[in-house]
Amino acid sequence: MEVLQHLMFGFQTAATPINLFYALSGAFIGTVVGVLPGIGPLGSMAILLSFTLNMDATSAMIFFAGIYYGSMYGGSTTSILLNIPGEAASVVTCLDGYKMARKGRGGAALTIAAVGSFVAGTLSIIGLMFAAAALADAALKFGPPEFFAIGLVGLVFLVRLSGGSLLKNLVMLILGLAVACVGTDHLQGTSRFTFGIDELGQGVEFLPVAMGLFGIAEVMATAAKPDGPGDVIRVKMRELLPRLDEWRRSIGPIFRGSVLGFFIGLLPGPSPVISTFVSYMAEKKLSRHPEEFGEGAIEGVAGPESANNAAVGGAYVPLMALGVPFTPAMAVVVGALMLHGITPGPMVMVERPELFWGLIASMYIGNVMLLVLNVPLVQVFVQILKVPTQLLLPLIVLTCLVGVYSVNSSYVDLYVLALFGIMGFFLREMGYSPAPLVLALVIGPMMETALRESLMMYQGDVSQMVFRPIAGAIYALAVAALAAPWLWRLLRGGKASAETQG
Repeated sequence: MEVLQHLMFGFQTAATPINLFYALSGAFIGTVVGVLPGIGPLGSMAILLSFTLNMDATSAMIFFAGIYYGSMYGGSTTSILLNIPGEAASVVTCLDGYKMARKGRGGAALTIAAVGSFVAGTLSIIGLMFAAAALADAALKFGPPEFFAIGLVGLVFLVRLSGGSLLKNLVMLILGLAVACVGTDHLQGTSRFTFGIDELGQGVEFLPVAMGLFGIAEVMATAAKPDGPGDVIRVKMRELLPRLDEWRRSIGPIFRGSVLGFFIGLLPGPSPVISTFVSYMAEKKLSRHPEEFGEGAIEGVAGPESANNAAVGGAYVPLMALGVPFTPAMAVVVGALMLHGITPGPMVMVERPELFWGLIASMYIGNVMLLVLNVPLVQVFVQILKVPTQLLLPLIVLTCLVGVYSVNSSYVDLYVLALFGIMGFFLREMGYSPAPLVLALVIGPMMETALRESLMMYQGDVSQMVFRPIAGAIYALAVAALAAPWLWRLLRGGKASAETQG
């Protein structure tokens, strides 16, 4: 009953005209971002970060949430009609969605994707509502050793689960931690790694780094590959209604994808992307006709599209309950909160209930908005791809420059923006993901403070810090999770060799 009272309070906050406007704006921008290949929710949120200074903190959270889950909706459109994933979490949708479109069932695929996204988004919001509140109550018992454990385990999981080279991810993580050390030591008041530049005494700002890595770098990458979209498969309004058998085959994948996506969203790393692959493989294993996958199976659209939307709700749980971002997009959300002088964590629910419950309520409203927007206006959103890159790219660069300079009016921030933009472009060309760097930049200062406070608490005795009940349990779970795949392969190898000898 108390949760329902809080939720009603959240709806009162979210239903104000200004917050409804930001929810609709975020949902619309997110859909556009999802349609446009390359930019993604992370890039758009980084680009628009400085503009949240003109909003209050609640409106900023509602706006960014709309962009995040809106991009998950929009990414399916070009995947199905063009075979071009609007963002990384929609790659799997191309496998069956485009084949369905080629067979004249593109409208059905779009509707199932939208409905699946709506159901998954709604279920994940319910999960966020209960899980975050329960976890926040437990988090009030956390001290510096526990927060250091969460940060360390989060970074370890991020390196392991981000995909690509483990060594490259580790290099980016260390680079992010090094950048986080620039500035003034908050405990001793001495300057570190400022190289005589007074403006760096405040540290390297998150905003120009994020805009450079995900805004300027994306512009350079797009300019280097100026290929336009292919022919769009046209879908008529009457073709948007799926057949009865398509609805029946989609129900199970939608609910399974919702559950998988939410729980995968709790893990560090690119959870929306991981959840789509896990859901696709699960549906293929469970299907009575696995040979249809890759040839236009509706389950291959329903499951992954539900999973990536549910992962968004899951990703908000550690952020709102613990104040620790486990995905790059959540790191940008932390940046927005800090611009408003708010430190995320369990006390936010107590001290700023309108922010937490207003955000929850806005997600319910935003999901309805997206369902109404995405199905009937699908052809309108696809036409956005026709905008010439010669107009779009300079506009993004100008937005980045104005946004970065407007925060501190510092020329050093512009140099940082340019430096990390160029770095981001070449790092991607060499196969390095910038995500670990961004997360380390956000989590690093929190971890450093927690570590030094813990060492002072126990006078340098690391064992007391590690073997506290909650911290020890976190470390034990992390070791078990990391060792489980290796032990499973070892056991399977042993069974296989025993069967061969037998």
